[in-house]
Amino acid sequence: MKVLSVRGPAMLMGLALALAAGCTSSSDAVSHSNAQSGAPSPTIPVVASTNVYGDIVQQIGGGKVTVVSIISDPAQDPHSYEASTQNRLELSKAKVVVENGGGYDDFVGRMLHSAKNAAPSVIDAVKVSGKAPRAGGEVNEHVWYDLPAMGKLADRVADALAKASPADADVFRHNAKTFKDRLTALEREERQVKAEHAGAAVAVTEPVPLYMTEAMGLRNKTPADFSQAVEEGDDVSTRSLQRTLSLFTHEQVKALIYNKQTSGPPTEKVKAAAEDSGIPVVPVTETLPQGEDYLSWMVANIGAIKSALER
Repeated sequence: MKVLSVRGPAMLMGLALALAAGCTSSSDAVSHSNAQSGAPSPTIPVVASTNVYGDIVQQIGGGKVTVVSIISDPAQDPHSYEASTQNRLELSKAKVVVENGGGYDDFVGRMLHSAKNAAPSVIDAVKVSGKAPRAGGEVNEHVWYDLPAMGKLADRVADALAKASPADADVFRHNAKTFKDRLTALEREERQVKAEHAGAAVAVTEPVPLYMTEAMGLRNKTPADFSQAVEEGDDVSTRSLQRTLSLFTHEQVKALIYNKQTSGPPTEKVKAAAEDSGIPVVPVTETLPQGEDYLSWMVANIGAIKSALER
C-alpha cells in the first residue's frame, strides 16, 4: 500500500488557492507601500526557531521584516538541535524572537541567556497558546498544529512588530487579521471532518498532530508509553511495541499518522504493519515542507487525514 500524499483532496484545492492568493496580495501591498515612499525603510530583524514560525512572521510582517529561521531542514530534529555561531550572531541582532517553548527548542533560551542583545521581544508560542499540562503529564508542545493557538500567536507577533516599528502598526494588525481569517476557514474544514468522522480511531507515532486530530473529533488509540518513548528518543519496550502493532493487525484504527521527520526502527515497524494491513499512512512533519507556507501546509494535512478516513 502506498503512503498517502500530504496534499489535500480536490475539495480543498479551492481553499488552498484562495489562501495562496491572499498571502501574495498581503505581501505585495506592503512592498507597493515601500515603493511609493521611495527608498525602503530598514526592516525589522526577526529570528524564529523554526521555519513554521518564520513563515507566520513573514505573512504578518511582509516586506517590513527580515526573518531568519534557525531550523528549516525537514531532516533536522529540533529536539536535538545544537546552535551555531551564526545562529548566535543572528539572534544578537534580532528585535523580535519567536520560539515554540514547552521544552521543544530550548536552544533558543540558552542562546538568549548568553547573548548581548538589548532585550528583544521574545514570543513563546506555548505560553501564548495557554495550553496546560494534562493531569500527570506534560504539555503537548506541538502547538502549531492547533489553529486557534496560531491565531493568538498572530496577534502577539503583530503587537511585537508594532512595538519595533510603530509607524507600521496598522499594516501588521491588518495582516494578522487576514491570517486569522484564513485560519478560521481551516477550522471550518476541521469541523466538517468532525461532523463526518467524530469518534473514528487513529494511531500516531508521536503526539505531533494530536491538536489537529482532537479538533477533528478523532480518538488516539496509541499506547501513551509508545508515543512518549518515540518522542523522547527512548527505547520502546517490547510490550509497548506489540500493543501498538496490534492496532493494525486487528484493524482497530482507520489511519496511522506518522511523523516522518523522526523515524526509527520501532516507528518503521509500525508503519510496515499499517501498510501490510491496508491501513492508510498519513505522513506529517514538524517543519514546513519545501514549497509550502503555513496555511497551504495545514490545508494539505487536513486533506490527507480526511482522505485516509474516507478510504
